[in-house]
Amino acid sequence: MKEKKLTYKDSGVDIEAGYESVKLMKKYVKKTFTKGVVSDIGGFGGLFAINKDDYDEPILVSGTDGVGTKLKIAFMMDKHDTVGEDCVAMCVNDVLCQGAKPLFFLDYIATGKLEPRKASDIVKGVSNGCIKAGVALIGGETAEMPDFYSEGEYDIAGFTVGIVDKKNIIDGKDIKKGDVLIGLPSSGVHSNGFSLVRKLFFKIKGYKIDKYIDELGTTLGEELIKPTRIYVNPVYDLIKKFNIKGISHITGGGFYENIPRMLPEGLKAVINTKVIERPPIFDVIKRLGNIEIDEMYSTFNMGIGLVLAVSEDEVDSVINTLKDKNEKAYIIGQITKGKGGVELCH
Repeated sequence: MKEKKLTYKDSGVDIEAGYESVKLMKKYVKKTFTKGVVSDIGGFGGLFAINKDDYDEPILVSGTDGVGTKLKIAFMMDKHDTVGEDCVAMCVNDVLCQGAKPLFFLDYIATGKLEPRKASDIVKGVSNGCIKAGVALIGGETAEMPDFYSEGEYDIAGFTVGIVDKKNIIDGKDIKKGDVLIGLPSSGVHSNGFSLVRKLFFKIKGYKIDKYIDELGTTLGEELIKPTRIYVNPVYDLIKKFNIKGISHITGGGFYENIPRMLPEGLKAVINTKVIERPPIFDVIKRLGNIEIDEMYSTFNMGIGLVLAVSEDEVDSVINTLKDKNEKAYIIGQITKGKGGVELCH
């Protein structure tokens, strides 16, 4: 008997599935192309041209992130066309904090067995996020890794590059006592704290993903899968018009970890949590988990996805400009002298 010849497919890697995935992804990728894109899908690297006439001293700002265990919600729901948007949001919102305009994005998707339709849905979400952020999806990688991931599961990570003129970098150094903090609402839990969320709802309470919760007005799954908000378009316009002194993206670590990242030494942020309009999901989590309020603010965004630091004389103009764009924003605190980074007044 002739010995069977081993192939790559025998080991669990289906090259044809990879080809099919790329074919299905192309229509979503091309939707994101901006005028700076000078390469097509399939090259070894993505090419992007910078208009150097727009900048005196151009500085590139990079950011990378993933979606975390929120992916488990997508697996439970078998819904994969939104988590890519989360991945984009986590990256572009971060570089925005330095005053940078995001230019392009690359993604990395790894799975045990490549399913072309599922991979295409993931990239559809990435594409939607890129369009919202005004960035081009110029490259990516899809890795099939047998025996490495559980059946039906995958991971996604992303990388973005933005640009800012050196004189316009936002680093918080000009923040001073008396400056005001403006909050922009989140869409919900965003992409942080899901290890706690999953333990509470599915392990401790034993809820099913399709459980309808009256306080939310929807099922648990539909609430938790809501994509992270992308703040690039409204906030970048503000950066060009006003002296935005600091920007904080409220991600992992909540208020306590992220707001101090934009503050100079010797200053602290005093936050009035009573004015923050919390989405109902946070009250549900707090009540069911019997979680201390400070623990909530050190884990979740609690309804504020982005915080801006501006001088007192520009507050009204900034808020009104956002309202003109149908963007809700309101004062949540101020800067004072002191140590400790953040003081929350409940």
